[in-house]
Amino acid sequence: MRSGIVTSDSSIALDNGTASLSEGNAFDPRDCAIVAADVSSLADAIALVEAVPQVRWWKVGLELFTAAGPAVLEMLAERQKRIFLDLKLHDIPNTVGRAAAVVAGYGVDLLTVHAAGGRAMVAAAAEAIAGSSCQLLAISVLTSHTNRQLARELHVSLELSDYALQLALMAREAGCAGAVCSGEEVAHLRRVCGAEFVLVTPGIRPRGTAAGDQKRVFTPVAARRAGADYLVVGRPITQAADPAAAFASMCDELSQP
Repeated sequence: MRSGIVTSDSSIALDNGTASLSEGNAFDPRDCAIVAADVSSLADAIALVEAVPQVRWWKVGLELFTAAGPAVLEMLAERQKRIFLDLKLHDIPNTVGRAAAVVAGYGVDLLTVHAAGGRAMVAAAAEAIAGSSCQLLAISVLTSHTNRQLARELHVSLELSDYALQLALMAREAGCAGAVCSGEEVAHLRRVCGAEFVLVTPGIRPRGTAAGDQKRVFTPVAARRAGADYLVVGRPITQAADPAAAFASMCDELSQP
């Protein structure tokens, strides 16, 4: 599909009457792009969401949820946004199961737990949300980690990609619908875990943007081609001079044939 003209008025204007990204196309970039609302107050979250109204998926992480609590989820639900609650739960099975049950009542779409918490912990969370609209995702290896850190600091002898795969397989067996992994591991996990296993890839950096503190980053197009279902992008959108234009530009990048 021919690329659109990126505008700064929170829209994607397309050339010569071409259908919009959500009309008549099998793939709409806005359905797979999750923007991280990594801000420290409900007011800032509202301002960000209103600045980029074309975003359909928002990630709420520890910072924002600690600051605003369930109120931020209510705000997003009122605006008919889909919600990725990235709390990375990691505790004893009983505690995680009870917390997951509370989250299921919020009506969020995705919730994360650390696969490193073990099979019993992951299974407790999966059982707690069973029957709800929430899907459970396992965090494999954080995108800020490297092979060197795994070996020297955590004493993990496996290569990072193999460790991520083993965690994902364990989590799948324990009832997880999918996993969170970097672009470097996503193709390997897709091949082994199959087409139905949901893969979410953070550390996404559109062309020409800085990696920041992420060690394993991928462009949106590379991550999608490797097999990611959802892409998580934060600072390249939220800290851009014009967040709406930055998001539209990333969608345009993803829509290229």
